[in-house]
Amino acid sequence: MTTHAQPAQPASVLDEDKQSFFRQPKAVWATALAAVFAFMGIGLVDPILPAIAENLDASPSQVSLLFTSYFLVTAVAMLVTGFISSRIGGKKTLLLGLGLIVVFASLSGLSGDVATLVGFRAGWGLGNALFVATALAVIVGVASGGTATAIILYEAALGLGISLGPLLGALLGGWQWRAPFFGTAVLMAAAFIALTILLPATPRPATTTSLKDPLVALGHKGLRTTASSALFYNYGFFTILAFTPFVLGMDAYGIGAVFFGWGLMVAVFSVLVAPALQRMLGTTRVLLLTLAALVLVLVGLTLAAERSVTAVVVLVIISGALLGINNTLYTELAMGVSDFPRPVASAGYNFVRWMGGALAPFAATKLAEIFDPQATYAVAAVMVLVAGAVVFAGRASLTHAAEVGE
Repeated sequence: MTTHAQPAQPASVLDEDKQSFFRQPKAVWATALAAVFAFMGIGLVDPILPAIAENLDASPSQVSLLFTSYFLVTAVAMLVTGFISSRIGGKKTLLLGLGLIVVFASLSGLSGDVATLVGFRAGWGLGNALFVATALAVIVGVASGGTATAIILYEAALGLGISLGPLLGALLGGWQWRAPFFGTAVLMAAAFIALTILLPATPRPATTTSLKDPLVALGHKGLRTTASSALFYNYGFFTILAFTPFVLGMDAYGIGAVFFGWGLMVAVFSVLVAPALQRMLGTTRVLLLTLAALVLVLVGLTLAAERSVTAVVVLVIISGALLGINNTLYTELAMGVSDFPRPVASAGYNFVRWMGGALAPFAATKLAEIFDPQATYAVAAVMVLVAGAVVFAGRASLTHAAEVGE
């Protein structure tokens, strides 16, 4: 009866060695910087979505397929990342992913119609999957200070990349809508060179990963609960990111500024606020509270859409704080809730959660075309409510999670 008296929570930074967050090997910083560039690709097209629609004579739902093809391929490719990296090693997998992004980002900039652009974004998603899934495992393996510190580093890279992506997209896209794609290709080529020089060869794992291992890992109730909740949560996340540019009615610079502020909130709250809240309240409780708050924000967006641009801007930036906290909590749960190898658990988790990112952009814009923007945000609010319900129903499997970093 005392077995569950002290439920184990996924570790926060205080649970790890108290080494300086900034005292990391060069290889960690090189990988984290490359991750920043990779995550910039997510929000890069945000400020130029209206311009792409106008220049390529496409509807918002057609343009939203830039996100859908990207995340759908990313999700499916997650199932093969472990299979590949366990055979050729982490460094070669990272470089392969970066190389593919360079190629397909360049081709995206040369696209003459929206269908071609959507196809090249799909290839970009394959490179992104190979890089993103492997980068987390590499940072965890190389960073000093334990797994939780590595996760915070990774989430910092994610937040910084998501904030800088719209800024770069606005600065270059305000000049020419093709320019952000070429700019990304240049940045990823620089990251390729940096990792080639600074990241030492990573040994192949003692055992190889099969294609079915990530799916087998999802048989674990805790990981399945985390991934299922993250799928619905990501629907809300990418409704805000991919649909809101069409509601703002701003040019590329205005949209870029709004989502730069949003991304900064994601970065700051994922790195500084999430660990503190974990210490005070515990992971599951914080997750439930922030999901509930995100539902309220989406209800606010439902009421504000097409009525008050100022209110939409304020609510979007507030959502960045909640999304930053949730990103860190979901990642820590996924990496520590089961005893499967981290790359395997990460692949299974990301396969499920990125499906939410694939579905949301197209569904959100289509709902607005058929009904109105209010319907889009209302459905997103319901999806996030479902994410919270999944966490609440499966909270026992999350509360008794394995310690991250053991």
